[in-house]
This record gives sequence, structure tokens and C-alpha cells, in this order.
Amino acid sequence: MQCLQVGKQEALSSLFNRYSRIVRNISARILRNSAEAEDLVQDLFLFIQRKCAVFDSSKGSARSWIIQMAYHRAFERRRYLATRQLYSQEGLQNGPTEVVGSPTTEADYSPETIFGRNGLNKVVEALSPDQRETLRLHFFEGYTLLEISEILGQPHGNVRHHYYRAIDKLRKHIFKSKVRVAEEVESHGK
Repeated sequence: MQCLQVGKQEALSSLFNRYSRIVRNISARILRNSAEAEDLVQDLFLFIQRKCAVFDSSKGSARSWIIQMAYHRAFERRRYLATRQLYSQEGLQNGPTEVVGSPTTEADYSPETIFGRNGLNKVVEALSPDQRETLRLHFFEGYTLLEISEILGQPHGNVRHHYYRAIDKLRKHIFKSKVRVAEEVESHGK
């Protein structure tokens, strides 16, 4: 880890050779999907390369840190896949052959689809600069709230406040959008 922290990229290969099997086994047990487990192994080692500066040898060994990260990211990925109903779709493969409805694409979940082009701009403009930056760093850069507080030079409590207030504003806007769409559908049906 120290070699990786000082920029020796061959250290990542060494870590991968040493710990990829255990990370793959943990991932496979938690995710119950070999393809997802393979993806998680790759993602985890890329994450380790990006975040190697966070590792502190006084708090534990590199092995324990990597295993802890594997468990954390595997459970996080499992929750994500469960919300996307991957596990229920696997059950359908062995069950009925016909499924009602049409499959969705990634574009169906894009911000533009959810909010509309103008609606997205309105929501973003309604957020304070600190809220926008906190969401950007968390969702697009992958930083934790504690790391964001260090980046922004603000107390952790302030960053948490920015994060939760921004999420609340987004929720309220989404709820208003759903109500409006339901009202439009109802008015067209009459």
C-alpha cells in the first residue's frame, strides 16, 4: 500500500495478485452472481488505486482494509441490484415465460427523463452552491461525506446538512412531478 501511495503502479498488480481471489469469493457469496462478482473485483481494485491515500497502516493491515472494502462494496452493490430488481428477475428466468410490460433502459432513469430538461435546471438552481457541490462530490466523484468535509474545508455536520437538505429538495420535486403527471393522465382520461 505504501508503494501504491507513492505512485508505484506495479504495486496495484501485486495487491491484485495477492487478494483478488478472496475479494472474488466474498463478492460471489454476497452477490450470488459470478458476473457481478467479477465486476466488483475490478471496480474494487480501481477504487483502491484512487483512494490508496486514505489507507492508514496504524489502523490495520492492508489485507484487513481490502477485505473490509470488499464486504462494504459488495453489500452496497447488492442493495443497488435489489432496488433494480435483479434478484427477482433471476427468479423469473425459471418461472413463467411471458412477462407483462416492456424492459426499461438506462435512459429511462436519466435525470432528464425524470425531471424533464427544464425541470432539472430548476431543481439544480434551487440548490445552494454548497448543496450542489456536496451532491456532485458524493454521487459523481464517489467521496464520503467525511471526505467531502475535508475537501470543502467545512465541518462534517455542515456537509451532512447540505447533503440531506439537497436530497429533501430533490424528493419534493420528484413527488410534485409525479402528482402533476398523475393529474395530467387523469384529466386526459375524462
